[in-house]
Order: sequence, then C-alpha cells, then structure tokens
Amino acid sequence: MPTRRDFILNSAGAMAGIAFVGCDLLAARDAQAQPAKRRREVVVSGRRVKTVDVHAHCAVPEAMALMGLKVEPQTLVMGQERIRAMDEQGIDVEALSINPYWYKAERDLARALIRMQNEKLAELCASQPERFVAFATVALQHPDLAAEQLEEGVRKLGLRGGSIGANVAGEELSDPKFHPFWAKAEQLGCLIFIHPQGGTAGFEQRLRGSGGLANVIGNPLDTTIALSHLIFEGTLDRFPGLKICAAHGGGYLPSYAARSDAGCVTFPDRCPKPLKKRPTEYLRQLYYDSIVFTPEALRHLAAEVGSGQIVMGTDYPFPWMKTAVDHILNTPGLSDAERAAMLGETASRLLGIK
Repeated sequence: MPTRRDFILNSAGAMAGIAFVGCDLLAARDAQAQPAKRRREVVVSGRRVKTVDVHAHCAVPEAMALMGLKVEPQTLVMGQERIRAMDEQGIDVEALSINPYWYKAERDLARALIRMQNEKLAELCASQPERFVAFATVALQHPDLAAEQLEEGVRKLGLRGGSIGANVAGEELSDPKFHPFWAKAEQLGCLIFIHPQGGTAGFEQRLRGSGGLANVIGNPLDTTIALSHLIFEGTLDRFPGLKICAAHGGGYLPSYAARSDAGCVTFPDRCPKPLKKRPTEYLRQLYYDSIVFTPEALRHLAAEVGSGQIVMGTDYPFPWMKTAVDHILNTPGLSDAERAAMLGETASRLLGIK
C-alpha cells in the first residue's frame, strides 16, 4: 500500500483520473471552457472566511469500468473547469464524495474497486491540497470490510471521513449487521456523509412520470427514512459519538420533526425500543448541508437543528445550488458568527481543514 507521501510525490496528472458525477448523471451537460476569472473571496463582518463545500460529487472512471459502467459525458473528467467554478462561486475547499454504485458487488470486486477509488481520491487531494479533501468510499454491503476500508482511508490515505448511501441495496443503515461500520466510524471520530440512493429505496414506482419525482421527492425521502431508522432503532443511542452529515438538509425530517415525538406518545406500542431522549433531540447531534433553496427554509432548518449543525453544500457539478454562499449570506436572522460557521468553520473543524 503506497503511503500518503508517495501520493504527494506522484500526483502529477491526478486531476485527469477523476470525473465529476452528481445526483443525476444523465442530466449532466458538457462543460464549456470559460475565461479565467478572479477568485471570489468571501468576507463576513470584515473578516475573510474559508468556505467549504461538503456536497460535491466525483467518480473514478477506472473503478466504474470494473462494474462495466462508464462516466458520461467525458467532459466531466476532472480539470481546471472545476477550479474555475469554485473560484467563481467563492468555494475555497470541496469535500469530494462518490455516490455508491457498487453495493451489489461481491467481496473481492468490491475490495479492488474501493481501493482504486480511495487511492485516486487521495492522489487528487494531494495534487490540490488547498482546494480538495475527500470522503473515503466503503463497500458497506460487507460491513467488516467497510470498517477496514474506512480506517485505511482515514489513517493511511489522509481522507477525512466516509461517504455512504442512505440505504444499502434496500437494507436500512440501522440494521445490526452494520454495527461494525458504525463502531469504527465512532472510534475514528470522523464525519460520515449520507447521500440518498436513487432507485433502491423501494418507492420508485409511485415516483414515475413528469417532474423528476424520483429525484425531487425520492432523494430527500430516502434520507428522511434513513435518519428516522437510525433514531428509532437505537443506532444513535448505541453509538452516541457518531458524526453524521445528511445531504439535502436532512430530507424532510427537520421540516416535520415534531410528528416523530408525537408518534410515540400517540401510539406507544409502535415504539417498542426505548430511546434515551425525544426523537427530535437527536436532530441536534447530526449535521446537515445547506441545500434547502430558500432563506426561510434555511432559517427553519437552523431553528430546528441549531445553526452550528449546518454546513454549506452545492451538489456540484449539478446546478441545484450555484449560489450556496449567497444563500447563507443573505438569509435574514443569522448572526455573522452563524454565517461564518455555516460557510466553512464548522466543516473545517469536522474535516480537519486548516
């Protein structure tokens, strides 16, 4: 296994070995070269703030080829277009993640695929250490292997946490079979980024038709279900030190959180597993990206979970949130300290960004 120093010394050309993949690969459009623009520097109350995007996708074409898959269009291959977009939007650092597509791979294939992905991610981050950090990928369908891969990614490759799907080929993250992974994540003290898994959540039939509902409704619903099971099945009680960040503002859960409390009061027989606190209280120990689109939605999210639990996300390269910085800067009612925390200070602490 190469050391992190080896990656730093041999990272020339690493940008060309990774392609961007977001929430909807088929919706990608060819990137057009743009003239160089001056890097936007974000200032809050007269102080320069380092901004961190925790929700930015990528893919390793060589790893996808092991599953017979291709990254299309090829114009999404990593290059200076990514840097130009970051500079224009005022993003100093991106935390890269890869949406799982390998959850049905057998053990040996999954091991080889994850090793390749994580090494490529480490090479890329070493080639641009001021602009990129990354989450390790793991083969969560093999929980013991996933725990090993997370530890190797964090301790040997310098990756800053792990990224996983909101379900594992239809299995819930709260299933006891995944306890070895959660135990390792808690032991390492690293951030785990949860992103929905389109097409595997079990409700896709009803989301067919116009409107892109499998993404628009399905993705946040997948996250809502995953977080709810982690609460009600006692996973967060069993592993209280977990650091979890949920994509898309945690889905719908923070918007209707009080119903989770009321459910166990109204139907106590449906909550057979005793919890150490009210369901809504667990929301304040999780983290959430800021992709909720409106100032009122961001204000409400902060009211429900605490402003210190929100980190900025863009979903790059897909244009869900091109104005993530301004979204935070322009939301009424936030203090300058809260804006600075959301823009990058909280993420920097969680991801070890100096």
